[in-house]
Amino acid sequence: MSSPDDPEHEMQPPQPIDDLMLREDEGEHQNAEQHARPSSSVRDRASRIPESLSAIGRDISRTIERAISAKDDYVIAVKVSPEAQDKLEQLVQAGVFHNRAEAAAYLIDEGIKTQAALFERVQQKLSEIERLRAELRGIIDEKGT
Repeated sequence: MSSPDDPEHEMQPPQPIDDLMLREDEGEHQNAEQHARPSSSVRDRASRIPESLSAIGRDISRTIERAISAKDDYVIAVKVSPEAQDKLEQLVQAGVFHNRAEAAAYLIDEGIKTQAALFERVQQKLSEIERLRAELRGIIDEKGT
């Protein structure tokens, strides 16, 4: 029996317990019950983390590449009627466009061209509104000084 004064009885730091690590005595000799315990599922999940992170990285990289290649394109969500949806789908099925988004973008651009006179009037009104705002700001600035 050793005494507290015995040098071999010095306090040893506790060994960390890590359920994610296999102890030497666990190796290949584990039985089915030991595999079923929760630490095994944690170990399994932990072993898949690098693969998941890699997949996330690839997805982010592809998204960034698409965004860079799009340059001046903007993505917007638009609600369309069932009839419009059918027409967009017909353009895709006919092979005119690769997808409904391309078909919709084309039709929007064509609609804007067709309505050029309307957009000219809208621009004139916006300029007039901005002029009136500036005039009002000027009036307020005069009263404040």
